[in-house]
Amino acid sequence: MVSAAKFAKAERDLRSARSYGEGAAALYKSMELDSEEKKPNHMMIALCSDRGLCGAVHTSICRVIKSDLAESPDSDTKLILVGDKARAQLQRLHRSRFLLVFTDYGRKPPQFIEAAHIAREILSNDFQFETADLIYNKFRSVISYETIKEPLRSVDVIANNEKILSYDDVDHEVVRSYQEFALANTIYAAMKDGAASEQSARMTAMDNASKNAGEMIDSLTLTYNRTRQAVITRELIEIISGAAAL
Repeated sequence: MVSAAKFAKAERDLRSARSYGEGAAALYKSMELDSEEKKPNHMMIALCSDRGLCGAVHTSICRVIKSDLAESPDSDTKLILVGDKARAQLQRLHRSRFLLVFTDYGRKPPQFIEAAHIAREILSNDFQFETADLIYNKFRSVISYETIKEPLRSVDVIANNEKILSYDDVDHEVVRSYQEFALANTIYAAMKDGAASEQSARMTAMDNASKNAGEMIDSLTLTYNRTRQAVITRELIEIISGAAAL
C-alpha cells in the first residue's frame, strides 16, 4: 500500500512536469540539432537515485552507458552521475571518467531546485563539452518504462547555430542563461520520469515479493500439516498394534 501511494503521487507529479521537458526539447528540434553527430568532448549524464529494490531500473541506465563506452573506449567521454546506485555500478571500470557525482537523490520526490543545481554545476564545470546525452528511464505505464538518451548541446553550439545568428540582439550571455534554464527544465522532467518509473518498478517488485512470500507460507504450512498428520498416524498405528498384541 505504501509503494502504491508513492507511485500514485509520482504519476500525478509527472503529468505537470513533462511540459518542462517538452518545451526545452523544442529548442533542439527547431534548430535541427538532434541529428548532429557526437563531438570529441562528449558527456553522458545518468539520472538514477540512491534507493534500490526496484528491479532493473538503475541497471538499465548503467548498461546503456557501458555499451556506449565499450564502442569507443578511447574517446574523451566524461560521466556525470546522479544517484549513488549509478556510482556503485560504474566506479570499478569507469571511475577515471567521473566528472561529477551527485548523491542523496531519490529519497524524496524530485524538486526543481535540485535540477537547477545540477544544471548549474554542469555548465560551470571546467570540462567544455560540445555534445551530451541525458540518459534516464521514461515512464510508459505501470508495468513498463523505456531507457532513452536525450541529446543535449553546449552553449557554443547553440550560439553558433545559423538560426540563432539570424537574430541581431541575441548575445552569448542570453544564450547561456536560456541554456541553463532549458537544461534545468530537461533534467527536472527527466527526474520526474525516472521517479515514476522507479516507484512503479518498486511497487511491482513489492507485489511480487508479497506473492512469493504468500506462496512460500502456503507451501510450508502444507508441509507442516502433512508432517504433523504423519506423526499422528504413526502414533495411532503403534497404539493399535500394541493393544492388538496384548
